[in-house]
Amino acid sequence: MASVFLSPSTQEYNIYVTGGSEEYYANLITDAMVPYLRASGISFGRNDPSGTVSTSIALSNAGNYNLHLAIHSNAAPENLSGLIKGPDVYYYRDSSRGKAAADIFANNLKLIYPDPSLVSTVPTTTLVELRRTKAPAVLVEVAYHDNVEDANWIINNIEEIAENLALSVADFLGVPFIEP
Repeated sequence: MASVFLSPSTQEYNIYVTGGSEEYYANLITDAMVPYLRASGISFGRNDPSGTVSTSIALSNAGNYNLHLAIHSNAAPENLSGLIKGPDVYYYRDSSRGKAAADIFANNLKLIYPDPSLVSTVPTTTLVELRRTKAPAVLVEVAYHDNVEDANWIINNIEEIAENLALSVADFLGVPFIEP
């Protein structure tokens, strides 16, 4: 059976410019994904919101998942705070399956994000959640929570973002996407 490990942000200290935290909104998105995953026959595990990135990795690696999906929102460096917009989909640079997943997620996000030209994939070797998970992994920065327009887009589109991410999971795992 196709399976995914869901790893919404545990960063309650990353505060949206409009109020609320990265952890709060990432978990709302993840909660909203669950009915889509169940309807599509995709089994899933999930991190502990009170845990850390290390406990998320350990839980993911303890299972036999086909994909590890980390869900976050981004913040620009202090000197650019509020000026950068758009989703970024990170993958481990040396993982061809991670890149394939990142491409699917980015292409699908382009269908719902207001400015598709701002959606990008980003190879990296520094993000431990991509480097240390057994399953191919992507980390989706849904948009920038220090940018008012992006923060409002996330807050006002939880369900649409969740459906889009679940569709991307199904696409990557090669299973039909079924709406609940």
